[in-house]
Amino acid sequence: MFKSSIEKKLAALSRELRTLRQELGIVEEQLIQVSDEAEESRLRSLVSETPLAAHEHRESAKAAAAIRRDRDAKLQRLAKLERKQDDLLDRLAEAR
Repeated sequence: MFKSSIEKKLAALSRELRTLRQELGIVEEQLIQVSDEAEESRLRSLVSETPLAAHEHRESAKAAAAIRRDRDAKLQRLAKLERKQDDLLDRLAEAR
């Protein structure tokens, strides 16, 4: 692979990594907020013991779980892209 081709791929990968890290930061903030809300609804459900409170707790727990899955998927994607970046950097070093 030519050096210029590797550099172009690295530049594109760098932009993708930057965007993904920003998205991950947002998701982390959302997860903190939604997890706090889920915990509060859990406590309300325990104290009130009403079907409505139990339903609210289930819904907030589902929302937290969905955001957690999204965060985990983004973390996996980040790790994959970082491995790809390392590979391209190795190729670039070999091309010099």
